[in-house]
Amino acid sequence: MANLVVLKFPTAEGAETMLSTLENLQKQQLIQIDDGAIVTWRAGTKKPKTKQLSNMTGVGALGGAFWGMLFGLLFFIPIIGLAVGAAVGGLMGHFAHYGIDESFIDQVRSKITPGTSALFLLSSGAVVDKVAEAVKGQQFEIIQTNLSKEQEDKLREDFGE
Repeated sequence: MANLVVLKFPTAEGAETMLSTLENLQKQQLIQIDDGAIVTWRAGTKKPKTKQLSNMTGVGALGGAFWGMLFGLLFFIPIIGLAVGAAVGGLMGHFAHYGIDESFIDQVRSKITPGTSALFLLSSGAVVDKVAEAVKGQQFEIIQTNLSKEQEDKLREDFGE
C-alpha cells in the first residue's frame, strides 16, 4: 500500500536536502518512491514554486495533473477568491476520494508559509527504522495521510500517466 506523505521543513532548502537522503535510501532498497513533488516558498515571495520529481516517475506514477490540481487547491485557488467557490467545492470533494480531505488541505496550507519548503511523496515499502535513522538530525514536521488500497487504486486510475 502506498502512502501519501507531506514533510514540511523550516527552510526553503530543507525539502531538497531530504530528497537527496531519500534517493540514497531508495538506492539501498530501504524505501520505494513512486512519485513526488517539492514546494519551495522563499522568504519575500508572494507564492511558492512547485516542481514534480520527474526523475522518480515511472509506471503507476501520478503525473502532473494530480500535482497541479493539488497545489492549485493548496496555494493558488485561495488567492483567487470566492468567484470559484463552487469549483473549489467540487475539487475538494474529488480529492476526498483519495483521503485528502478539507482538514488535510487546511493543515498543509497553514503550515507551508514563506521561508519554508515541503516534500510531497507517494511512497511504499519503507523500512521505517532505517529511514528514521537516516533522516535523524534533519529538521522537519510530518503531515501524513495514509491511503487505503482502494484510494491508491482510484488515485492511480484517475491521475496515472
